[in-house]
Amino acid sequence: MSNHLELLAPAKINLFLHVTGRRPNGYHELQSVFQLVDWCDRLCFSTTDRDTIIRHGGDPTVPPEKDLVVRAAQLLKSHTNYPYGVEIHLKKNIPIGAGLGGGSSDAATVLIALNQLWNLHLPKTELSELGLQLGADVPFFLFGHNAFVQGIGEQLECIDLPNQEFLIIFPGHSVSTQTVFQSDQLTRNHAPITIVDFLANTGDVGQFTNDLQPVACELCPEVNRALNWLAQTLPDATRRMSGSGSSVFAVLPESIKRYDLEQKMLNLPSGWVGRLVRGLKQNPAYNSVLSV
Repeated sequence: MSNHLELLAPAKINLFLHVTGRRPNGYHELQSVFQLVDWCDRLCFSTTDRDTIIRHGGDPTVPPEKDLVVRAAQLLKSHTNYPYGVEIHLKKNIPIGAGLGGGSSDAATVLIALNQLWNLHLPKTELSELGLQLGADVPFFLFGHNAFVQGIGEQLECIDLPNQEFLIIFPGHSVSTQTVFQSDQLTRNHAPITIVDFLANTGDVGQFTNDLQPVACELCPEVNRALNWLAQTLPDATRRMSGSGSSVFAVLPESIKRYDLEQKMLNLPSGWVGRLVRGLKQNPAYNSVLSV
């Protein structure tokens, strides 16, 4: 078996996010649809005969022991008592703190890769249990498909979404997920829907909402500014914040003139990042080493 592996770790957006309740332990009950997109980090793995986890690249301001990539590798190593190590080269493309799941996707990709390279043969259910220790979104990226999500994010049901393109804008500021969920302004009583309800209206995603968006806009005015930029640039498109922010996105109409849009993106405000992306059907890392 090869001791090298290179995988892509995709971002995701929330096509909607409803807060339907709050559990006694403080966790929020959610409903959402997670859409994978082709904005990806790249991870390269090389096994070693040393008992160390070494990270190259990534965010130099994050100490290795706090990096989800290193933590995922160390967690798997400890869980299986694996005696050797790995060198991980991380090329970050997904903005950090953008609310696009980049860190969780990287962590899931580490678990997928090392399960293969270290010849561990752990089932996806076991990997997901480990992943949940790292973050609520990690099991989704291990799940590998677009998903209708419920509970606190642990209930995943595969969903077939139409082929769509999106414009994602990260306005250069992060929003604290914890602060958003703790806000007194957050509504927590959205009426539950079913996956059938959503599938019956996938051509009109605009009728669904992100309940976190008003709170995030209050906490971070740049979120609202980005939404307004999308409204002026794509007035006929559905626009929404993803997750707890700060990234926002628009569903591109089929009639859009891409050249004109790309020209407008050249004049984004300083510090903003814009990306035209396509929706993915499955996680490319998942497809590389795990059976469907």
